[in-house]
Amino acid sequence: MAAALPRPHRFDVYVACGGLLGGLVLMALGLALRPADEPLVLLPGAWAVLPPLVVMSGCELLRRTAPRTALLTGTAALALDTVTQGSVATVLMFTDVVYAAVLYGPPASARRIPRITGLLTVAGTVVPYAVWRVPEALLIGVVIGAVAYGPAATGWIVRDHRDAAIAARLHADQTALLAEMDRREAVVAERARMARELHDMVANHLSAIAIHSTAALSIDDPKTSHEALGVIRENSVDGLAEMRRLIGILRDGGGDREPAAAPTLDGLDALVDGARANGLDVTLDIGTGTGRIPAPVELAAYRIVQESLTNALKHARPGPVTVVLARHDGPPVLDVEIGSPCGREDGPRAPGSGAGLVGMRERATLLGGTFTAGPHGGRWTVHASLPLAETEGHHGKDPEGDRP
Repeated sequence: MAAALPRPHRFDVYVACGGLLGGLVLMALGLALRPADEPLVLLPGAWAVLPPLVVMSGCELLRRTAPRTALLTGTAALALDTVTQGSVATVLMFTDVVYAAVLYGPPASARRIPRITGLLTVAGTVVPYAVWRVPEALLIGVVIGAVAYGPAATGWIVRDHRDAAIAARLHADQTALLAEMDRREAVVAERARMARELHDMVANHLSAIAIHSTAALSIDDPKTSHEALGVIRENSVDGLAEMRRLIGILRDGGGDREPAAAPTLDGLDALVDGARANGLDVTLDIGTGTGRIPAPVELAAYRIVQESLTNALKHARPGPVTVVLARHDGPPVLDVEIGSPCGREDGPRAPGSGAGLVGMRERATLLGGTFTAGPHGGRWTVHASLPLAETEGHHGKDPEGDRP
């Protein structure tokens, strides 16, 4: 089964019809490029120019879909037109075929055609002049350059600009894609940061509320219920204040800063006092040599201690809870260690989601530090090492989910 011919572009159809009609009008008017008695004219007469004209019009139909075929066929038609009286329409259509072959043809053809036509132009200028030794012979090279090399060079320039424009559009699309990816990563990172802040600020108060409300419901003692309700109210008020501060940050849109009341190590005493009020036996030991601590490290250390005390309140057995902060030099790091009794007896407890340990590990990793959490010597130990200077981070191992 024969392959179907490619369907010509609509603009190419217009060009072919226009060229054919123009050539027919010139032929009807008797306008030709050469007189009939010129030695080069082997086929005189008005009708002799019609076959090359028709063939060249057909080549115009293929100028975009089959440019190399159109150029080879058009070259043969131009050669035939040369031995007739000639038609301006045929020559003009040939220049367009050369231009289209460079613009729409394969890259290899687009590079070769200007070179070949350039060599033909030089040869058409030098050889006739060397043979006939008359200045008029130079016009042959001028005609070849105008008919062949000029359109080929123009096609190459237009193609080069077109390729450059395509490359620029691709680069712009890639840049836009990278910008969108960066935007999405920034949104994800900001959501993760806000999730950590929300969990760390509110989970402690809600855990205390859950435990004491359970105790108030399960123990039929007015005094115990009154004490539990007092603790519940205190934690509710504090949790609501923390929530309002976080909502204020979200509405303000200041994503490049921490919450307005970002806690520091100076607030650990109040944090420990709150844990004691919730029923924990907490001992705080802050080394005297801690000195000046960068703000991000202070915030991370505070949140790690806060979440560890929350986990101890929810999961630990009754017993001493120790919080130790110490600074070590070479390289300078701040070690944070919280220990609490492993396991818990039957009694009120709050459910865990596993987000606490994940958030603590993320905080340490973002600062280039290490984080570990797990049972050690009958106690559940949380240890974080936070660099005080920019160092290479190491991923610590911690179990999935909250403590058992």
